[in-house]
Amino acid sequence: MTSVQVGKQHDGNEAVAPGESGEGEGYQRGLGARQIQMIAIGGAIGTGLFLGAGKGISKAGPSLILAYAIAGLVIFFIMRALGELLMYRPVSGSFSEYAREFIGPFAGFVTGWTYWLFWVVTGITEVTAAAQYMKYWTHDSVPQWLTALVFTLILYAVNLISVKLFGELEFWFSMVKVTAIVGMILICAGILTVGFSDAGDTASVTHLWSDGGFFPNGIGSTLMTLQMVMFAFLAVELVGVTAGESKDPKTVLPKAINTVPWRIAVFYVGALIMILSVVPWTNFQPGVSPFVAAFEKMGLGVGAAIVNFVVLTAALSSCNSGMYSTGRMLRDLALNGQGPKFFTKLTKSGTPLIGTTVSAAMMLVGVWINYQWPGEAFNYVVSFATISGMWAWIVILICQIRYRIKADRGELPQSSFKAPGGITPSILALAFIGMVIVLMGIDKDARVSLYCAPLWAVILGISYVVLRSRNPQSAAFAKRKQPEQPTQSK
Repeated sequence: MTSVQVGKQHDGNEAVAPGESGEGEGYQRGLGARQIQMIAIGGAIGTGLFLGAGKGISKAGPSLILAYAIAGLVIFFIMRALGELLMYRPVSGSFSEYAREFIGPFAGFVTGWTYWLFWVVTGITEVTAAAQYMKYWTHDSVPQWLTALVFTLILYAVNLISVKLFGELEFWFSMVKVTAIVGMILICAGILTVGFSDAGDTASVTHLWSDGGFFPNGIGSTLMTLQMVMFAFLAVELVGVTAGESKDPKTVLPKAINTVPWRIAVFYVGALIMILSVVPWTNFQPGVSPFVAAFEKMGLGVGAAIVNFVVLTAALSSCNSGMYSTGRMLRDLALNGQGPKFFTKLTKSGTPLIGTTVSAAMMLVGVWINYQWPGEAFNYVVSFATISGMWAWIVILICQIRYRIKADRGELPQSSFKAPGGITPSILALAFIGMVIVLMGIDKDARVSLYCAPLWAVILGISYVVLRSRNPQSAAFAKRKQPEQPTQSK
């Protein structure tokens, strides 16, 4: 995806060729291996698990564990496909650049702007979740929309300050999330083995199958949770992009991607197994964090308050990162000739003020959604975030398939980090994503996102034609020439 480079100051008046990995985009954003690894781990833990799992448990019961496990395998296929592409050619445009190279210039344009929209909608999702978390203390005395507005304005103000500490702050935010999940797992393990707390007498792994079975509401209900499950994994692909921008991508990137299976196994599958063994699945409700609810059922009120604070900071952290990223995405698109030039301007402190302001203004739509539909706000924005985020995954998989075919023919150099199984896992992952999209069309709550997709496509199509007509010679609107494979000396 469009991403930030470490380099010298750019004056904002000239376009940078897409995919150019050289200097000159005006940011100072070098991330060390320690920060990348912790952000990679923390990136697997967010609102989809902390809040969304509550709805999933109420719908599918213990079988939600299986849904996370299968979806996690698909995510690993996607990450390995991305890793193969990044090690073939690390570029500043990433997803959009690969789309332009292996699909076409319009696909690259659509991918860049759709991924920006994804982060805007994700910001709305996270601030909505944060507003819901606040109800734990406010008890509806403060309107949900007002809380969402306050959080949005605060985070906007924060993003106008220097961003030098961004990597370190995200490191500690991730540390808090990881510590919370590990702490929950250990406490549940203690309850199961020692039997302390109010749940000690009833805690048992038999809850995974004794309360109506492993599929209490049928396999169909489990399938309908896949949209929420996939949402939980959205943005995990940023790990590969961030690692690709590090000083040592050949070392950091494979490590970051290869940790995906155990991250999913511990933080999703492991955490849900422990929670649902201690507290029967029938005790959980949509819109309530299963972690907070579990502590309350255990009689650990202080623990519930602590966990609610943790998930609140996690949501705000994700929204903050989204607001930080979107401003820079708009500037990067503009630098590549794929957006208005005024987005290229930086403040004296190096902040893309216009891009951040526009993105924050877009996130205010979330305040209106919270005002109109406070009970369904989270479900609506999750659906749209899922469909826009999955577009990036689709592009990654298609590009990896086309790249591997060309590389195997000798038309392109081989990647040093090949995806196992060749193109077969990518084809299976595409089929799985297609199934999820079909299921979203069946779900009346998720269907609204599919209605919005054609409208967004029309907007992008018109914008593409206008930008290309104004600058037809721009490299952004020409299919990228693929590097020639060096000839072998005989």
